[in-house]
Amino acid sequence: MKVTVVGAGNVGATCADVLAYREIANEVVLVDIKEGLAEGKALDIWEKSPINLYDTRTVGATNDYSKTAGSSVVVITSGLPRKPGMSRDDLISTNAGIVKTVTENVVSHSPDAIIIVVSNPLDVMTYQAHLTSAHDRTRVMGMAGILDTARYRSFLAEALNVSPKDIQAVLMGGHGDTMVPLPRYTTVAGIPVTELIEEDKLEAIIERTKKGGGELVQLMGTSAWYAPGSAAAQMVEAIVRDQKRIFPVCAQLQGEYGIENTYLGVPVVLGKNGIEKFIELDLNQEEKALLEVSRGHVKDVMEVLDNMS
Repeated sequence: MKVTVVGAGNVGATCADVLAYREIANEVVLVDIKEGLAEGKALDIWEKSPINLYDTRTVGATNDYSKTAGSSVVVITSGLPRKPGMSRDDLISTNAGIVKTVTENVVSHSPDAIIIVVSNPLDVMTYQAHLTSAHDRTRVMGMAGILDTARYRSFLAEALNVSPKDIQAVLMGGHGDTMVPLPRYTTVAGIPVTELIEEDKLEAIIERTKKGGGELVQLMGTSAWYAPGSAAAQMVEAIVRDQKRIFPVCAQLQGEYGIENTYLGVPVVLGKNGIEKFIELDLNQEEKALLEVSRGHVKDVMEVLDNMS
């Protein structure tokens, strides 16, 4: 079983490290355009295998996609990271070209691979990868919802002084300020979160979650990597091990929630075939309205990409 991670920057290297450490695949291939970067990070990860006790082989390659041939899953993290003051939308032109080229190379060497996109702006880059690959929508998806729910759950755990292991949550919509947190579907060990925290505190956590990526950019001067890399690895694990996990992922909607041909985060079942089921929640009017705002924003960004071609 082989998994490829394209982009050996912070997010890609973290993803590869988690995949190796958890022995999710026999071989993890890192690819990057910068000479020696992927090889060096792959070697570094392999050299700690005797310390952390795992068998997964990590291999690096500089723009050599032949080493990725036969990959079951490919994670695309390539692209420019956000800088302070830069919106995700500012990245469209440059990163769309990168994702298009990467996807062409991936598909030519691993035509059956399931593709997970992490590059920003996430929703429209997933759209780009889908257009380029011509895969079924169940085999091209974006990683956003797992990261967003992880931030939301970690903030809740901190506020409630409980283990994050006991918190379950669902978010929908686009990745960024228009995401749609669903407090109604948030529980702590099965207890509705609304019974454990005041409404104003919960609302503040939701707002912090929406701007979670921006908060880290302001602190570090670049995008996050530990949580995004780990989130992508969790999606790979669900697919490779056919776990049938229910996760929110970015995917093309074809009538679900009354939405057509838009890439939004929704809960799905992830297994060996990729997205094995779309789950439609019974949203109330307020939640539907928020999702519509998110849909409109993502559609506008998709049209920007359409107009570039």
